[in-house]
Amino acid sequence: MSSMIAAFSITPLGSGESVGDLVAETVHIVRASGLPNETNAMFTNIEGEWDEVMAVIKACVDTMAQAAPRVSVVMKLDHRPGERSGRMSRKVESVEHKLSKGSARPG
Repeated sequence: MSSMIAAFSITPLGSGESVGDLVAETVHIVRASGLPNETNAMFTNIEGEWDEVMAVIKACVDTMAQAAPRVSVVMKLDHRPGERSGRMSRKVESVEHKLSKGSARPG
């Protein structure tokens, strides 16, 4: 079993200034996938097996392409063969734990 985390951003080009509705449609696809995910101001993160994650991202791109003449995708992958799932939350928990202990230096 190999788990991967993908951070991706999909932007419709040529569909007007307001893209919120299109972005919401793609986030709905991610959430409906059942895979662990989170969305922030810049990216959506999703965790799962390679084929599962890529299928969700493809569905998002395909959906956006139906409404926009051009689609831009930025993606970053962390692929670790043999790793179990749950890494997305464990990474955040690790940093939060270090912060609570005061081990992080102020910027």
